[in-house]
Amino acid sequence: MNRRDFLARSSFALSAGLLSRSWLRAQGTPPPAAPAAWTPEFKPLRRNVGLFTARGGTIGWLVNDDALAAVDTQFPDTAETFLAGLPGRAGRTLDVVINTHHHGDHTSGNPVLKPASKSIVGHANVPELMRAAAERAKQPVDKLVVPDATFADTWRTPLGDETVSARYFGPAHTRGDIVVTFEKANVVHLGDLMFNRLYPVIDRPGGARIRGWIPILEKIAAEYPADAIYIFGHGNPAFGVTGQRGDLLTLRDYLSGLLAHVEKEIAAGKAKADIVALENLPGFPDFHVTRNSRLPANLGVAYDELTSGM
Repeated sequence: MNRRDFLARSSFALSAGLLSRSWLRAQGTPPPAAPAAWTPEFKPLRRNVGLFTARGGTIGWLVNDDALAAVDTQFPDTAETFLAGLPGRAGRTLDVVINTHHHGDHTSGNPVLKPASKSIVGHANVPELMRAAAERAKQPVDKLVVPDATFADTWRTPLGDETVSARYFGPAHTRGDIVVTFEKANVVHLGDLMFNRLYPVIDRPGGARIRGWIPILEKIAAEYPADAIYIFGHGNPAFGVTGQRGDLLTLRDYLSGLLAHVEKEIAAGKAKADIVALENLPGFPDFHVTRNSRLPANLGVAYDELTSGM
């Protein structure tokens, strides 16, 4: 790598890191410790569909003879790596980029992928949510690259010998989360509707609703094919970022347990400050962490949801 490329990458990494930390502060969520380095990986899954991991939310991809697609974009530096290394791309323009929701670790690579893509698609709420999150984090709104094509309930398009569709189930992790399906490959990208054995981000300012998230996970598990491969937005390294319907129900159980625990503590007369001091939620050892835990934020959101009636 020459000096100019090194400086450009360093600049991208710095700006992405600042955006990530600012966004996390805006959500009231402790930022994770910054890794010394990240290792990109392209992993084929089934029938020309695969995933890319580096830093941020998992990217899904489709490459066939006639079309290209990406689901989510991570950060500017990792988006550059993704675009340059996408197997079989050979310099072709992407037919579509899909944002599963508005969070910066899934959309900050939009400015990199937009010039190489025909369109960016997202739920109708996503542009507004991106702008509101940027304002809370004191980031320049005019620098955002938001979806240029949006939908309210469902979206579907043929891409070569594949068909890609998306569906909105309602407020959950945010009020803009969608489920993206590569129909013939039977691969389903859930974005941040799935944190695999991790305390999730629950973005109340972004419209999150725990009591909506629980039945949505149940509905997806019931309605999608039993042999679907699911791509998750984030995963515990011991469990990974792909899985099956049983993994969805594990997160369902955690969210149900979270609400039940907080409801019991409220009924016992405990103050919010005491409720959020819990280090780990009993019954979910796979979720436990020793530092930078999101559990206090989860408990706080559950408290606010239960006491506000919304």
